[in-house]
Amino acid sequence: MLAVVQFPGSNDDRDMRFALKGVLGAETELVWHKRSELSSGTTAVVCPGGFSYGDYLRCGAMAKFSPIMAAVRRFAEAGGPVLGVCNGFQVLCEAELLPGVLVRNHHLHFVCDFVHVRVERAAPPFTSRARAGDVLRLPIKHGEGAYFAEAEVLARLERNGQVLVRYCEADGTPTAAANPNGSLAGVAGVTNEAGNVFGLMPHPEHAVEAAIGGVDGLAILGSLVDAVRGARGRR
Repeated sequence: MLAVVQFPGSNDDRDMRFALKGVLGAETELVWHKRSELSSGTTAVVCPGGFSYGDYLRCGAMAKFSPIMAAVRRFAEAGGPVLGVCNGFQVLCEAELLPGVLVRNHHLHFVCDFVHVRVERAAPPFTSRARAGDVLRLPIKHGEGAYFAEAEVLARLERNGQVLVRYCEADGTPTAAANPNGSLAGVAGVTNEAGNVFGLMPHPEHAVEAAIGGVDGLAILGSLVDAVRGARGRR
C-alpha cells in the first residue's frame, strides 16, 4: 500500500492518489498528518504538493513537526521508499530527510508552467522506467522552488549521483533559460545518499493522461509502483 500523506493545506493529495490508484492501479491510502503510525502494509510514502500549514514561516517548516513525520522518518531509515513532490519536497528538506533547501524563486514570482527535466540516472525505485538522458515534460507550480545547497554539499550530490532530474531544454541541454526558478546547477530533484528518498519540484501526478498534459509523469510514478510491486513479490 502506498501512503499519501495529507497535511492541512495539501491540495495535490487526491491528484496523487488518482495517478497511483486510478491510472497505475496501485493500492493507495490517504494518511492524515495527525496519525502517529503508518499502516502495517505500507510499501511507500508520498508527501504531495500544496501549501502545508499555509506555508507559514517557511514552506514545509511546520509540517515537519506533524506526528506522521516521525513515522515517515522511521520508514525511510528502514529503507522504505519516500517521494516528495513540490511542497512534499520542501517538507522532506525541512525534516532533513533530504539535503539542501528550497528558497524563493530568483525572480520572486510564482511560476505555473510546463518545464523539461533530464533524467540524470535511471534506477529503482524512482526512475527505472526511464533511461539516463531521457527528457520529461512536467508541470510546475511554485513560488519557492529554487534548490540551494552549500558548495561542498552540491559537489557531493553530483559526485554520488544524487541529482536525479535537472531542468533542461527540450533537447536535453541544461541552460539558464530552461531553469524556471534559479535552482543551483539546474537541480529539479535530488535523493538522499541511500537513494530511497527522492524529492522533486515538478508534478509527475499532473502528467499521467495524454489528454491533459501528457504521460511523462508515469516514468517516475510508474517506477515507484514497479518497485513496491517487485518488493512485494520477493517477500
